[in-house]
Amino acid sequence: MKTITLTDYARRIARAMALLADRIDDPPSLDALADAAAFSPYHFHRAYRMLAGETPAETLARLRLSRAAVALLKTDAPMAQVARGAGYGSVAAFTRAFRDAHGIPPGAYRAQGGIGTEDSMHKIRHTELPAMTLAVLDHRGSYDHIGPVYDRLSAWAAARGLIGAATRFIALYWDDPSSMPDAELRSAAGLTVPAGTPVSDGVRLIEVPAIRCAALRFQGPYAELEGAYDWLYGTWLPGSGEEPADHPMMEEYLNDPRSLPPSEWLTDVMMPLKARVTA
Repeated sequence: MKTITLTDYARRIARAMALLADRIDDPPSLDALADAAAFSPYHFHRAYRMLAGETPAETLARLRLSRAAVALLKTDAPMAQVARGAGYGSVAAFTRAFRDAHGIPPGAYRAQGGIGTEDSMHKIRHTELPAMTLAVLDHRGSYDHIGPVYDRLSAWAAARGLIGAATRFIALYWDDPSSMPDAELRSAAGLTVPAGTPVSDGVRLIEVPAIRCAALRFQGPYAELEGAYDWLYGTWLPGSGEEPADHPMMEEYLNDPRSLPPSEWLTDVMMPLKARVTA
């Protein structure tokens, strides 16, 4: 009965997460979130925090500040507009919140093109990725918006006891975001599970074969990962003597973005490679 209750809670909390992500500019009330999750408002907050690891207000702030980081790097929108988009009534309030989260004021963040660091060419690691089973939730749209999909997947997995010390969080990305509209981009939030794990609620299993990869470790906000891709394809790959395999790019998220500032987030960007041809 405990397992049935937890899985039911996860399904219901996922509905509230989806509603919150869909209405980031017009946040639903506590009553609306509780209603979406079929909980009494008196109990919803505790149930949400149990499965999400944060409160709804913290989820909303995290999503808005992540979107603001993208806007600072990828648009020339005035700072006041970015601040409003993040839910702040003044640039001063936004600056304080952004600095608290990212360790740097938003103006400086934009001026220096972010805060992340990536491995140089001689630090690219060639790694043999073992065969694994991923439980995934598909995402269609901007890669910058995959975070809420991961929130729902994590709640689904946590309720089933599928997250432990050995769990790997690996997303797959099929398309080049610079060559097609955001609405057509295909990706999937994933985490490792035992083979044959029962799935539900839109989650499906993907079998990833054992494959050789070139891995670049990036430290910093996810909004800045596009630069790592540009460096891999534009600088490293042409001089590497390697050939990409017929498999989507992957990102492995190595620590928890809910408990660490964005400057400390670690991501391995992994390019699958064809097997070497030996004489």
